[in-house]
Amino acid sequence: MKLLHIVGARPNFPKLAPVHRAGQAAGVTQVIVHTGQHYDEAMSAGFFRDLGIPAPDVNLAVGSGSHAAQTARIIERFEPVLLQEQPDWLVVYGDVNSTMATAIVAAKLGVRVAHVEAGLRSYDRSMPEEINRVVTDRLADLLLTPSLDANATLVAEGESPEAIVFVGNVMIDTLLASLPRAEATGYAASRGADGRHIVVTLHRPSNVDDPERLRLVCHALSALAETRPIFFPAHPRTQQQLRVLGIDLGQVMVSDPLPYFEVLDLVRGAHAVVTDSGGLQEETTALGVPCFTLRPNTERPITVTEGTNQLVSDLSALRSLVEGATPVRPPRPPQGWDGRAGERVIAALLAHSRAH
Repeated sequence: MKLLHIVGARPNFPKLAPVHRAGQAAGVTQVIVHTGQHYDEAMSAGFFRDLGIPAPDVNLAVGSGSHAAQTARIIERFEPVLLQEQPDWLVVYGDVNSTMATAIVAAKLGVRVAHVEAGLRSYDRSMPEEINRVVTDRLADLLLTPSLDANATLVAEGESPEAIVFVGNVMIDTLLASLPRAEATGYAASRGADGRHIVVTLHRPSNVDDPERLRLVCHALSALAETRPIFFPAHPRTQQQLRVLGIDLGQVMVSDPLPYFEVLDLVRGAHAVVTDSGGLQEETTALGVPCFTLRPNTERPITVTEGTNQLVSDLSALRSLVEGATPVRPPRPPQGWDGRAGERVIAALLAHSRAH
Protein backbone atom coordinates (compact mmCIF):
# COMPACT_ATOMS: atom_id res chain seq x y z
CA MET A 1 0.00 0.00 0.00
CA LYS A 2 1.23 3.49 -0.89
CA LEU A 3 0.00 6.52 1.01
CA LEU A 4 0.43 10.15 0.01
CA HIS A 5 0.05 12.41 3.05
CA ILE A 6 -0.92 16.05 2.64
CA VAL A 7 0.10 18.69 5.17
CA GLY A 8 0.10 22.42 4.78
CA ALA A 9 -0.35 24.25 8.06
CA ARG A 10 0.71 24.03 11.70
CA PRO A 11 -2.39 22.08 12.90
CA ASN A 12 -1.63 19.26 10.42
CA PHE A 13 1.81 18.27 11.64
CA PRO A 14 0.92 16.77 15.07
CA LYS A 15 -1.80 14.78 13.28
CA LEU A 16 0.54 13.41 10.62
CA ALA A 17 3.28 12.33 13.04
CA PRO A 18 1.57 9.31 14.69
CA VAL A 19 0.00 8.12 11.42
CA HIS A 20 3.33 8.24 9.59
CA ARG A 21 5.03 6.45 12.48
CA ALA A 22 2.39 3.70 12.45
CA GLY A 23 2.72 3.41 8.68
CA GLN A 24 6.47 2.92 9.00
CA ALA A 25 5.91 0.17 11.56
CA ALA A 26 3.48 -1.56 9.19
CA GLY A 27 5.89 -1.38 6.25
CA VAL A 28 3.70 0.96 4.23
CA THR A 29 5.20 3.09 1.44
CA GLN A 30 4.63 6.76 2.28
CA VAL A 31 5.10 10.08 0.52
CA ILE A 32 4.73 13.45 2.27
CA VAL A 33 3.64 16.51 0.30
CA HIS A 34 3.82 19.87 2.05
CA THR A 35 1.75 22.48 0.25
CA GLY A 36 3.62 25.34 1.92
CA GLN A 37 0.46 26.99 3.23
CA HIS A 38 2.51 27.70 6.38
CA TYR A 39 6.12 28.05 5.39
CA ASP A 40 8.34 29.65 8.05
CA GLU A 41 10.39 27.96 10.79
CA ALA A 42 7.99 28.64 13.67
CA MET A 43 4.85 27.65 11.83
CA SER A 44 6.21 24.74 9.78
CA ALA A 45 9.81 23.53 9.47
CA GLY A 46 10.47 23.19 13.20
CA PHE A 47 7.53 20.84 13.58
CA PHE A 48 8.99 18.25 11.21
CA ARG A 49 12.22 18.22 13.17
CA ASP A 50 10.65 18.22 16.64
CA LEU A 51 8.02 15.59 15.91
CA GLY A 52 10.35 13.23 14.08
CA ILE A 53 8.57 13.55 10.73
CA PRO A 54 10.79 13.03 7.65
CA ALA A 55 11.38 16.08 5.49
CA PRO A 56 8.65 16.44 2.85
CA ASP A 57 9.26 14.62 -0.41
CA VAL A 58 7.60 17.52 -2.24
CA ASN A 59 6.97 21.13 -1.22
CA LEU A 60 4.48 22.98 -3.38
CA ALA A 61 5.52 26.35 -1.85
CA VAL A 62 2.13 27.97 -2.39
CA GLY A 63 2.65 30.59 0.34
CA SER A 64 0.00 32.90 1.71
CA GLY A 65 -2.86 34.62 -0.09
CA SER A 66 -6.62 34.79 -0.19
CA HIS A 67 -8.57 31.56 0.19
CA ALA A 68 -9.31 31.53 -3.54
CA ALA A 69 -5.73 32.23 -4.62
CA GLN A 70 -4.21 29.75 -2.19
CA THR A 71 -6.69 27.00 -3.07
CA ALA A 72 -6.17 27.56 -6.80
CA ARG A 73 -2.37 27.39 -6.50
CA ILE A 74 -2.58 24.16 -4.49
CA ILE A 75 -4.89 22.53 -7.06
CA GLU A 76 -2.68 23.58 -9.97
CA ARG A 77 0.61 22.50 -8.38
CA PHE A 78 -0.64 19.29 -6.79
CA GLU A 79 -2.21 17.68 -9.87
CA PRO A 80 1.09 16.72 -11.58
CA VAL A 81 2.47 15.40 -8.28
CA LEU A 82 -0.51 13.10 -7.79
CA LEU A 83 -0.32 11.90 -11.40
CA GLN A 84 3.35 11.06 -10.90
CA GLU A 85 3.03 9.34 -7.50
CA GLN A 86 -0.14 7.31 -8.15
CA PRO A 87 -0.81 6.40 -4.48
CA ASP A 88 -3.44 3.97 -3.28
CA TRP A 89 -4.71 6.61 -0.87
CA LEU A 90 -4.48 10.36 -0.47
CA VAL A 91 -4.54 10.99 3.29
CA VAL A 92 -5.66 14.47 4.32
CA TYR A 93 -5.89 15.97 7.79
CA GLY A 94 -8.20 18.45 9.48
CA ASP A 95 -9.81 21.40 7.76
CA VAL A 96 -7.22 23.72 6.22
CA ASN A 97 -7.29 24.88 2.58
CA SER A 98 -4.70 22.23 1.65
CA THR A 99 -7.07 19.50 2.85
CA MET A 100 -9.98 20.53 0.64
CA ALA A 101 -7.93 21.53 -2.42
CA THR A 102 -6.00 18.27 -2.68
CA ALA A 103 -9.14 16.21 -2.02
CA ILE A 104 -10.75 17.87 -5.03
CA VAL A 105 -7.77 16.95 -7.23
CA ALA A 106 -7.74 13.34 -6.03
CA ALA A 107 -11.48 12.89 -6.46
CA LYS A 108 -11.30 14.10 -10.07
CA LEU A 109 -8.37 11.81 -10.84
CA GLY A 110 -9.99 8.76 -9.25
CA VAL A 111 -7.58 8.46 -6.31
CA ARG A 112 -9.20 7.35 -3.08
CA VAL A 113 -9.28 9.95 -0.30
CA ALA A 114 -9.06 9.22 3.43
CA HIS A 115 -9.99 12.13 5.72
CA VAL A 116 -8.44 12.04 9.17
CA GLU A 117 -10.62 14.06 11.56
CA ALA A 118 -13.81 13.62 9.54
CA GLY A 119 -17.28 14.52 10.75
CA LEU A 120 -16.51 17.64 12.80
CA ARG A 121 -19.04 20.44 12.38
CA SER A 122 -19.53 23.92 13.82
CA TYR A 123 -22.58 24.51 11.58
CA ASP A 124 -21.21 27.99 10.96
CA ARG A 125 -20.69 28.53 7.24
CA SER A 126 -19.03 31.89 7.90
CA MET A 127 -15.95 29.90 8.96
CA PRO A 128 -13.81 28.98 5.94
CA GLU A 129 -12.78 25.82 7.78
CA GLU A 130 -16.39 24.63 7.89
CA ILE A 131 -16.60 24.78 4.10
CA ASN A 132 -13.36 22.81 3.89
CA ARG A 133 -14.70 20.14 6.29
CA VAL A 134 -17.98 19.65 4.46
CA VAL A 135 -16.45 19.51 0.98
CA THR A 136 -13.69 17.12 2.05
CA ASP A 137 -16.13 14.75 3.76
CA ARG A 138 -18.39 14.68 0.71
CA LEU A 139 -15.45 13.67 -1.48
CA ALA A 140 -13.71 11.25 0.89
CA ASP A 141 -13.92 7.48 0.40
CA LEU A 142 -12.88 6.74 3.98
CA LEU A 143 -14.02 8.93 6.88
CA LEU A 144 -11.78 8.52 9.92
CA THR A 145 -13.42 10.13 12.93
CA PRO A 146 -11.87 11.42 16.18
CA SER A 147 -14.98 11.04 18.34
CA LEU A 148 -18.21 9.05 18.23
CA ASP A 149 -20.39 12.14 17.82
CA ALA A 150 -18.66 12.68 14.46
CA ASN A 151 -19.86 9.24 13.33
CA ALA A 152 -23.44 10.23 14.09
CA THR A 153 -23.02 13.50 12.21
CA LEU A 154 -21.78 11.76 9.08
CA VAL A 155 -24.58 9.16 9.13
CA ALA A 156 -27.14 11.97 9.51
CA GLU A 157 -25.60 13.65 6.46
CA GLY A 158 -26.14 10.52 4.40
CA GLU A 159 -22.69 8.95 4.43
CA SER A 160 -22.51 5.15 4.26
CA PRO A 161 -21.72 3.59 7.65
CA GLU A 162 -19.25 1.29 5.86
CA ALA A 163 -17.15 4.34 4.91
CA ILE A 164 -16.98 5.65 8.51
CA VAL A 165 -14.38 4.35 10.96
CA PHE A 166 -13.94 5.66 14.49
CA VAL A 167 -10.18 5.81 15.10
CA GLY A 168 -9.86 8.34 17.92
CA ASN A 169 -7.85 11.52 18.11
CA VAL A 170 -4.45 11.41 16.41
CA MET A 171 -3.45 14.79 17.86
CA ILE A 172 -3.71 13.32 21.34
CA ASP A 173 -1.26 10.58 20.27
CA THR A 174 1.31 13.31 19.71
CA LEU A 175 0.38 15.15 22.88
CA LEU A 176 0.83 12.11 25.12
CA ALA A 177 4.08 11.08 23.45
CA SER A 178 5.45 14.63 23.73
CA LEU A 179 4.80 15.37 27.41
CA PRO A 180 8.22 14.17 28.66
CA ARG A 181 10.07 16.23 26.05
CA ALA A 182 7.88 19.25 26.77
CA GLU A 183 8.71 19.07 30.47
CA ALA A 184 12.39 18.59 29.66
CA THR A 185 12.51 21.95 27.84
CA GLY A 186 12.05 23.74 31.17
CA TYR A 187 10.49 26.54 29.16
CA ALA A 188 7.62 27.33 31.53
CA ALA A 189 9.92 27.56 34.52
CA SER A 190 12.39 29.73 32.59
CA ARG A 191 9.61 32.22 31.90
CA GLY A 192 8.39 32.26 35.48
CA ALA A 193 5.19 30.36 34.77
CA ASP A 194 4.10 29.14 38.19
CA GLY A 195 0.71 27.52 37.59
CA ARG A 196 -1.17 30.78 38.05
CA HIS A 197 -0.49 31.70 34.44
CA ILE A 198 -2.80 31.83 31.42
CA VAL A 199 -1.88 30.88 27.86
CA VAL A 200 -3.56 32.77 25.00
CA THR A 201 -3.71 32.04 21.27
CA LEU A 202 -5.81 33.89 18.69
CA HIS A 203 -5.80 33.57 14.92
CA ARG A 204 -9.32 33.21 13.54
CA PRO A 205 -10.65 36.04 11.35
CA SER A 206 -13.72 36.45 13.57
CA ASN A 207 -11.45 37.59 16.41
CA VAL A 208 -8.48 39.08 14.58
CA ASP A 209 -9.73 40.74 11.40
CA ASP A 210 -12.53 42.79 12.99
CA PRO A 211 -10.78 45.80 14.61
CA GLU A 212 -13.51 46.44 17.15
CA ARG A 213 -13.68 42.79 18.17
CA LEU A 214 -9.90 42.57 18.51
CA ARG A 215 -9.85 45.70 20.69
CA LEU A 216 -12.50 44.20 22.98
CA VAL A 217 -10.61 40.92 23.26
CA CYS A 218 -7.35 42.71 24.05
CA HIS A 219 -9.06 44.91 26.64
CA ALA A 220 -10.34 41.77 28.39
CA LEU A 221 -6.87 40.20 28.27
CA SER A 222 -5.22 43.35 29.62
CA ALA A 223 -7.61 43.29 32.57
CA LEU A 224 -6.72 39.65 33.26
CA ALA A 225 -3.01 40.46 33.10
CA GLU A 226 -3.37 42.78 36.09
CA THR A 227 -3.66 39.76 38.38
CA ARG A 228 -2.16 36.80 36.48
CA PRO A 229 0.80 36.25 34.13
CA ILE A 230 -0.44 35.91 30.54
CA PHE A 231 1.67 34.33 27.79
CA PHE A 232 0.50 35.13 24.27
CA PRO A 233 2.51 33.40 21.49
CA ALA A 234 0.88 35.29 18.64
CA HIS A 235 0.27 34.15 15.08
CA PRO A 236 2.09 36.44 12.57
CA ARG A 237 -1.21 37.72 11.18
CA THR A 238 -2.40 38.55 14.70
CA GLN A 239 0.82 40.42 15.44
CA GLN A 240 0.41 42.43 12.27
CA GLN A 241 -3.13 43.42 13.22
CA LEU A 242 -2.00 44.48 16.69
CA ARG A 243 0.68 46.70 15.13
CA VAL A 244 -1.60 48.19 12.49
CA LEU A 245 -4.27 49.03 15.06
CA GLY A 246 -1.76 50.27 17.64
CA ILE A 247 -3.26 48.06 20.36
CA ASP A 248 -1.51 48.14 23.72
CA LEU A 249 -1.85 44.85 25.60
CA GLY A 250 -0.43 46.21 28.83
CA GLN A 251 1.26 43.48 30.88
CA VAL A 252 0.36 40.64 28.50
CA MET A 253 3.60 38.94 27.37
CA VAL A 254 3.32 38.77 23.56
CA SER A 255 5.86 36.68 21.64
CA ASP A 256 6.39 35.10 18.26
CA PRO A 257 4.90 31.62 17.75
CA LEU A 258 6.64 29.02 19.90
CA PRO A 259 7.82 25.50 19.04
CA TYR A 260 5.41 22.71 19.89
CA PHE A 261 7.20 21.44 23.01
CA GLU A 262 7.53 24.91 24.53
CA VAL A 263 3.84 25.65 24.01
CA LEU A 264 2.93 22.28 25.50
CA ASP A 265 5.11 22.95 28.55
CA LEU A 266 3.26 26.23 29.14
CA VAL A 267 -0.18 24.72 28.59
CA ARG A 268 0.21 21.54 30.65
CA GLY A 269 0.72 23.51 33.88
CA ALA A 270 -1.49 26.51 33.13
CA HIS A 271 -4.34 27.77 35.29
CA ALA A 272 -6.33 28.18 32.08
CA VAL A 273 -6.10 28.65 28.32
CA VAL A 274 -7.91 31.35 26.33
CA THR A 275 -8.04 30.53 22.64
CA ASP A 276 -9.95 30.23 19.39
CA SER A 277 -7.93 27.18 18.28
CA GLY A 278 -9.63 23.84 17.69
CA GLY A 279 -6.51 21.89 18.55
CA LEU A 280 -6.04 23.57 21.92
CA GLN A 281 -9.64 22.78 22.84
CA GLU A 282 -8.71 19.11 22.44
CA GLU A 283 -5.31 19.31 24.10
CA THR A 284 -6.65 21.07 27.19
CA THR A 285 -9.39 18.46 27.50
CA ALA A 286 -6.77 15.69 27.44
CA LEU A 287 -4.62 17.55 29.99
CA GLY A 288 -7.45 18.58 32.31
CA VAL A 289 -6.70 22.30 31.90
CA PRO A 290 -9.68 24.70 31.82
CA CYS A 291 -10.16 26.19 28.35
CA PHE A 292 -12.15 29.28 27.37
CA THR A 293 -12.85 29.45 23.65
CA LEU A 294 -13.64 32.90 22.25
CA ARG A 295 -16.19 31.68 19.73
CA PRO A 296 -19.98 31.23 19.69
CA ASN A 297 -19.63 27.64 18.47
CA THR A 298 -17.18 24.76 18.15
CA GLU A 299 -16.71 21.89 15.72
CA ARG A 300 -15.44 19.89 18.69
CA PRO A 301 -18.49 19.73 20.99
CA ILE A 302 -17.05 16.75 22.85
CA THR A 303 -14.56 19.16 24.44
CA VAL A 304 -17.55 20.90 26.04
CA THR A 305 -19.72 17.89 26.89
CA GLU A 306 -16.89 15.61 28.08
CA GLY A 307 -13.97 17.98 28.42
CA THR A 308 -12.76 21.20 29.99
CA ASN A 309 -13.84 23.63 27.29
CA GLN A 310 -16.31 26.50 27.69
CA LEU A 311 -17.48 28.77 24.87
CA VAL A 312 -17.32 32.49 25.67
CA SER A 313 -19.28 35.02 23.66
CA ASP A 314 -19.61 37.70 26.36
CA LEU A 315 -16.12 39.12 26.74
CA SER A 316 -17.14 41.16 29.77
CA ALA A 317 -17.50 37.86 31.65
CA LEU A 318 -14.10 36.50 30.63
CA ARG A 319 -12.18 37.76 33.65
CA SER A 320 -14.57 36.30 36.21
CA LEU A 321 -14.79 33.01 34.32
CA VAL A 322 -11.02 32.59 34.10
CA GLU A 323 -10.39 33.68 37.69
CA GLY A 324 -12.96 31.16 38.89
CA ALA A 325 -11.64 28.29 36.79
CA THR A 326 -10.96 25.06 38.66
CA PRO A 327 -8.47 22.57 37.20
CA VAL A 328 -10.02 19.14 36.71
CA ARG A 329 -6.93 16.95 37.00
CA PRO A 330 -6.57 14.06 36.68
CA PRO A 331 -8.33 14.23 33.32
CA ARG A 332 -10.55 11.52 31.89
CA PRO A 333 -10.15 11.91 28.13
CA PRO A 334 -12.94 10.92 25.74
CA GLN A 335 -13.00 7.46 24.22
CA GLY A 336 -10.25 6.87 21.67
CA TRP A 337 -7.99 9.62 23.02
CA ASP A 338 -5.52 7.01 24.22
CA GLY A 339 -2.36 7.41 22.14
CA ARG A 340 -3.23 4.61 19.67
CA ALA A 341 -5.27 6.49 17.07
CA GLY A 342 -2.47 6.55 14.49
CA GLU A 343 -2.26 2.77 14.59
CA ARG A 344 -6.01 2.53 14.05
CA VAL A 345 -5.79 4.88 11.04
CA ILE A 346 -3.26 2.59 9.34
CA ALA A 347 -5.30 -0.51 10.25
CA ALA A 348 -8.41 1.05 8.67
CA LEU A 349 -6.53 1.98 5.50
CA LEU A 350 -5.13 -1.54 5.17
CA ALA A 351 -8.53 -3.13 5.78
CA HIS A 352 -10.27 -0.92 3.21
CA SER A 353 -7.50 -1.53 0.68
CA ARG A 354 -8.02 -5.29 1.00
CA ALA A 355 -11.79 -4.88 0.69
CA HIS A 356 -11.38 -2.72 -2.38
